[in-house]
Amino acid sequence: MEQNAKMNTSERIAESELIINSDGSVFHLHIKPGQLADNVLLVGDPGRVKLITSRFDKIYSEAQNREFVSATGVYKNKDISVVSTGIGTDNIDIVMTELDALVNVDFETRLPREQHRTLNLVRIGTSGSLQKDLPVDSWLLSEAAIGFDGLLNFYAGRDEVCDLPFENAFKQHTDWNKKLTQPYVVNASAKLVDKLKNSERIQLGTTISAPGFYGPQGRVVRLGLADPDINSKITSFRFGSRRVTNYEMECSAIYGLSLLLGHNAATVCAIIANRLAGTATKDYRPTIEALIDHVLNSI
Repeated sequence: MEQNAKMNTSERIAESELIINSDGSVFHLHIKPGQLADNVLLVGDPGRVKLITSRFDKIYSEAQNREFVSATGVYKNKDISVVSTGIGTDNIDIVMTELDALVNVDFETRLPREQHRTLNLVRIGTSGSLQKDLPVDSWLLSEAAIGFDGLLNFYAGRDEVCDLPFENAFKQHTDWNKKLTQPYVVNASAKLVDKLKNSERIQLGTTISAPGFYGPQGRVVRLGLADPDINSKITSFRFGSRRVTNYEMECSAIYGLSLLLGHNAATVCAIIANRLAGTATKDYRPTIEALIDHVLNSI
């Protein structure tokens, strides 16, 4: 565990705060305690769960509710769970809280368990590049994430897990609009990054998690932007040797909540579009399938 979770471990959690279904499963995910492996792959697309579990040697359990599809099984003697999150950090708030509760809350007593269990969470996703030299069909491993979503700002201990100098430099460089939510910067698990980076297709970078696909990522369809220059500011930003490489919509919340709750997290995305070059992949499925195999064989 790379970050000690700081929370009250003596108070009973009320029924209204953590809802448990009549079958003993957690409210949204419909997963029961004992059905979750220590290694958890997170995917946005529910259809991607079967793409991953088709590689498993055995499946122990499966569950489905709304966009949350999950399965736990065995791959090359390793127990692995796969959970779909849907799109956005609001869904990540649900998924991360309920995954943690499944392993760190006693559902009978509604008390946090005395012995903390640490999950290794790897998001496999797709993303758009913000740097011309980051081509489509490459893989981007996010060493850090910048959250445009504001989710982590609702939780106590936010400043303790964030890179405040990076945040301040970013806000100054972009002349951050005070009407927007304040961005936060959180780091991936060094342990997982070290496991996942060993491929010539992997590039390392810093990822922005946006609270939308269009305006929040600088896209213009029929509505103009509050800051038309936001993407050029982001692309030109440097913090030492670090730069912002790509947009997606979940990474920052996964990293931030993992740090607060005491879990390890990393995100690796297939680059399917280059925003600066104006290019997009013709078929990203082979890239995603190869990335899935890389992650399964690395964790």
